[in-house]
Amino acid sequence: MQHEAESSARAWEDYRDYLHLLARMQLDPRLRGKLDASDVVQQTLVRAYQNRDQFRGRTSGEEASWLRRILTNLLIDAARKFQRELDLEHDLVQAVGESSARVEAWLAAEQSSPSEIVARHEQLLELAGALARLPEDQRTVVELHHLRDVSVAEIAAQLERTEASVAGLLRRGLQTLRTLLQDPPRE
Repeated sequence: MQHEAESSARAWEDYRDYLHLLARMQLDPRLRGKLDASDVVQQTLVRAYQNRDQFRGRTSGEEASWLRRILTNLLIDAARKFQRELDLEHDLVQAVGESSARVEAWLAAEQSSPSEIVARHEQLLELAGALARLPEDQRTVVELHHLRDVSVAEIAAQLERTEASVAGLLRRGLQTLRTLLQDPPRE
């Protein structure tokens, strides 16, 4: 029995390159940074060995089919596991892009010359630095309201504060921000 298991494991090792090819072809490109095709193949062979008593086939074609099914199941499991992360990443990328567009729109409307673009980029960096120097509660409120377009009422609900409190934080945050932008720190 032990000899038969070792023989099966050696035979399955012959499928490594084939399984690796399939894994590379089927692995979602968005998952490649999180999951390596070689790891999936290794997991496939380990799972095949662990479940060798479930294999009922007799031919090499049936063996290949069984290994492909294990590989497929592992890829499906990985896709499900990482899909939530991918969705979150996509949402974050989209949110960052939208916030960046709002920041740029907030700084300047229709600037288009190269020097104006450079100036806007410098302003963007200054604004980011100034926002970082705000007290956390003010920064949070300013960013939510002006960069994520969240209403004062929604911010109040999120932060479990009154609307008057949020409006005060917003007013003080903008005043501090103006001061910081008028008198940037010297390095």
